[in-house]
Amino acid sequence: IMTFILMIIIGGIMGWLASMVMGRDASMGILWHIIVGVVGAILGGWIGSLIGVGGGWGDFSISGLIMMFVGAVVLLAIANLIQRRRIR
Repeated sequence: IMTFILMIIIGGIMGWLASMVMGRDASMGILWHIIVGVVGAILGGWIGSLIGVGGGWGDFSISGLIMMFVGAVVLLAIANLIQRRRIR
């Protein structure tokens, strides 16, 4: 249960930071920040494993946190492309 709580907290923070970078903070609530952060962490872990950096939920290091953030930013960029056909 502790991992689940950490997923929510860290996912919310990473989703919020990614939304600030992508300029979508005003259009998102806390629930979407958590969802973007958690899905972004999964995506970041996958990207990290492809390039050999690591990351995702199993790696709570600086590189893991960076890959979680990168995954959330990539997820928001894809959402921007789908929603508006352009990246802000």
